[in-house]
Amino acid sequence: QVQLAESGGGLVQAGESLTLSCAVSGRVFDIYAWGWYRQAPGKERELVGRITIDGRSTYLDSVEGRFTVSRDNTKNTVYLQMNSLNPEDTAVYYCNTVSYGPNSYWGQGTQVTVSS
Repeated sequence: QVQLAESGGGLVQAGESLTLSCAVSGRVFDIYAWGWYRQAPGKERELVGRITIDGRSTYLDSVEGRFTVSRDNTKNTVYLQMNSLNPEDTAVYYCNTVSYGPNSYWGQGTQVTVSS
């Protein structure tokens, strides 16, 4: 089992930056992918960005160049750095990890609201 706990959401103005954190605990040594998803009201959950254990990264087209997923192994924490935020980025953001099995784990989500 893996437990995830997001933090760092909030209300920001368009053009500002925000960093989300995800504390990872449990069987962390089985994880091979760390990522962030988001879900806006009335829309499906979508992948924002993901990094894998072999160093590959994937990003949603609309956030490419603005958002960065990173992790600190010493702290077992995954980050989502978000720059140049716009109202279309408003959503609940979820941390996700995938372990060998495969097993997918989710955090409880954190709200990000961007005002115009």
